[in-house]
Amino acid sequence: MTEEYRHRSIWGHLMKLAFSQNYVDAGGIRTRYVEAGPKDAPVLIMIHGTGSSWECFCATLESHARHFRCLAIDMAGSGFSDRPDEPYEIQFYVNHVLAFMDALGIATASFIGVSLGAWVTSRLVVDHPERVEKLTLLASSGLIINNATMSRTKTVRNAAVDDPSWENIKPVFNSILYKEEDRIPDLIQLRQAIYREPNMKMAMGNILVLQNEEVRRRNLVSEEEWRGVTVPIFIILAPDDNPDYTTTGERIAELATDVRTLTIEKVKHWAHYEAPEIFNPANLAFLLGETRPG
Repeated sequence: MTEEYRHRSIWGHLMKLAFSQNYVDAGGIRTRYVEAGPKDAPVLIMIHGTGSSWECFCATLESHARHFRCLAIDMAGSGFSDRPDEPYEIQFYVNHVLAFMDALGIATASFIGVSLGAWVTSRLVVDHPERVEKLTLLASSGLIINNATMSRTKTVRNAAVDDPSWENIKPVFNSILYKEEDRIPDLIQLRQAIYREPNMKMAMGNILVLQNEEVRRRNLVSEEEWRGVTVPIFIILAPDDNPDYTTTGERIAELATDVRTLTIEKVKHWAHYEAPEIFNPANLAFLLGETRPG
């Protein structure tokens, strides 16, 4: 083994962090979540993307837990939370997030949303601005329809859940992570374990309903709705990701009242994971009220 060898794992980001993992009944859905940071600090809730889990925030938790009570959840149907058998449209996810907040007695929180999580938190800030302090969006979603992207998402995710082999799970991360070295075995093994869970194939069918054009259209957050948003928003733009997400993020920045953006290159969906040295200080500056990120 050479001195240059460097093992990379989820645990490498968490080994110094004091945190707990638990389950809570959120509106009848047994919900897995991790908690870190002072109990009396302002609350920051982290919402992952399609078929993911709280571990996607492993590189974000330690820095943010110095200032916030961080709660990263497995959305209904994903990770190791319950998988009710019903179509998971955006309102379903919003109701789950609100039920999670109510179950823990949280009136308001700031949020980080990634991809599908960005879409869910976008609907949340439009319909329930009184529950949102600030919002960070990565891989902003829910404004446009691209059938090619939707078809590709369905193909890759269905192949992975039909046969959760290493060879089928790894391609899931091709559209999420820019660099091959970031697609680490930890992430692939974790996702493999999730996709082997009972009822995961059924749940994936419910998750992927949003990749059907008719369903997607009725769940979009409209430009008119974005014009009414006054909650402070921080949008990460990733020009090396699918352009759908940059287009969406840039348009939201034009429509909403109080938006700042940051462009991070050589990342895809998970800029917070691939470039934590850039994302973490910039997002903390936003959340803590500094005038500019960085």
